[in-house]
Amino acid sequence: MSDLFGAPLSVINVGLEQFAAPIRAAGANVADVDWAPPAHDEDIARALSRLVNRVDIEAANQTAFARYLAAQPTLKGVGMARDVLDGLGERTILHSGPPITWEDMCAPVRGAITGACVYEGWAKTPAEAETLAGSGEISFAPCHHFGAVGPMAGIISPSMPLWIIEDPVHDHMTFSNLNEGLGKVLRFGANSPDVIAHLEWMRDVLAPALAATLATLGELELKPIMAQALHMGDEVHNRNGAASALLIKRLIPAALDAGLEPETLSAVVTFINSNDHFFLNLSMAACKSMLDAAHGVPGSSLVTAMARNGVNFGIRVSGLGDAWFEAPASIIDGLFFPGYSTADANPDLGDSSITETCGIGAFAMAASPAIVQFVGGTASDALVNSQRMAHITFGRNGAFTLPALDFLATPAGIDIRKVVDTGIAPVINTGIAHREAGIGQVGAGITHAPLTCFSAAVAALAKTFDD
Repeated sequence: MSDLFGAPLSVINVGLEQFAAPIRAAGANVADVDWAPPAHDEDIARALSRLVNRVDIEAANQTAFARYLAAQPTLKGVGMARDVLDGLGERTILHSGPPITWEDMCAPVRGAITGACVYEGWAKTPAEAETLAGSGEISFAPCHHFGAVGPMAGIISPSMPLWIIEDPVHDHMTFSNLNEGLGKVLRFGANSPDVIAHLEWMRDVLAPALAATLATLGELELKPIMAQALHMGDEVHNRNGAASALLIKRLIPAALDAGLEPETLSAVVTFINSNDHFFLNLSMAACKSMLDAAHGVPGSSLVTAMARNGVNFGIRVSGLGDAWFEAPASIIDGLFFPGYSTADANPDLGDSSITETCGIGAFAMAASPAIVQFVGGTASDALVNSQRMAHITFGRNGAFTLPALDFLATPAGIDIRKVVDTGIAPVINTGIAHREAGIGQVGAGITHAPLTCFSAAVAALAKTFDD
C-alpha cells in the first residue's frame, strides 16, 4: 500500500470533467472518459432496459439492415409530380420535414409555398398566394409521405418535374425535385418573377431534355456513382462536385444522341455544369430508396428517416410505422457568409439529412476533409465524426468506403437504443438558410439531431413489446 501512494498516479476520471481539475492540479496524470448514465430519465431508462439484448430486436434489425444493403436505387427518368406521385391532390404542396401547418411554418417554407402557388398559376402575386395558402384551399404534406424528398424547404407542387428512382430489388419507387442551382431559389423561400421563370424553364426545357437523355441512356445505377464520389472527395451531401461531374460524364453522350435542339442542349449542359449541387437531389432520393427498403420491419429499432421543417426535427423508425418523433429544430452555429451570423439563421431545415440517416453526409466526412472549409471544424474533426458514428449504428455499408480510414466502410443503420444509451446524437452537416424568406443560404455548419426524438422513439418501441 505504501508503494502505491509513493508511486506516480494515473487517474481515470469517468463523467464530469470538473472532477479531474483538482486531481490534475495536484500533479497527477488524468485521462477523461466522456460518460454519462444512459437516458437521463427514469422512465426512458426503464424503456431502454426492455429493449437491450433482445434476440427478436436483433433479428428484426438484421432483416431491416439486409434490406437496406440490398437496395439498388436506379435512375429511371423524369416525370411530373401529378403523374408519378400516387394520391397527390391537384392542390397539394409537399414540404420538407415532419408534418406542419401553414400557421406554424417558418418564413423560408412559407415563401417557397407562395412561390409554388404563383408557379402553378393558382395566384398572380406572392401576396395573393399567401392569402390562398392560409385559406385552407391548399393541402400540405411532408415529401416523405409520398416517397419523396426535397432539400431545404423541399417544395413539390403538382406540375414540378421529379427524378424517378426505382429499386428493382424491392419493387419500390422514390422521387425528388430537381436542383435549382444556387443564389435566390425557391428552396430558400425566394419567389420573385425570375425565380418563377427559372422554375418554368426547368419544367419546359430542362425536364424534357433530361427525360429524352435518360430514354436514350437507359437506367443508371446511383450507388456506384455515390461510391466513386466518396473516393474523389465528396461526402455526397454538402459536397457534390465529384458526383455531379460523374453524372454529367454519363449524361452528355446520351444527350448528344437524343436529338435535342442545339440551343436546348447548350442551355441544359451549361446549367448542369455550373451547379455543383446538381447531384444532391439524386443522392437524397437514392438514400430514401435504401432506407424505405429497411422501413416497416416489426420490432426494428433502426432509424429510416431524419428530416427538418425549419421548426421541428423528426425521425421515423423501421418498427414504428409512419409515426414521427419530434423535437424543436436547432439553430446551427457554423461558418457564415460575410455579413451574416447566427442571428440571421433559420432553425435547421430540409430533408437532406436523409443522407446522414443512410450513412453518408456527415457520417462519411472522413472521405471529404475539405468539407470542413465549408461547414467548419478541422480535417481531424471529419475523421472523428465518421469514427464516432460507429458507436450508434447497427453495422457498416461496404458499398461506401472511406479512403482516409483505410477504406473502412461507412457506419450505417442508426439504432435508437444506442443513441439513447450512449448519449451520442447523429451528426449532420448542412446548409444554413436565412430566417427571412428569399434571402437564401447564409452559411453552413455541423449540428446534431435532438436526443429527445430518440428517447421518445425508445419509449414507443418498448410499448410494442408485452414482456
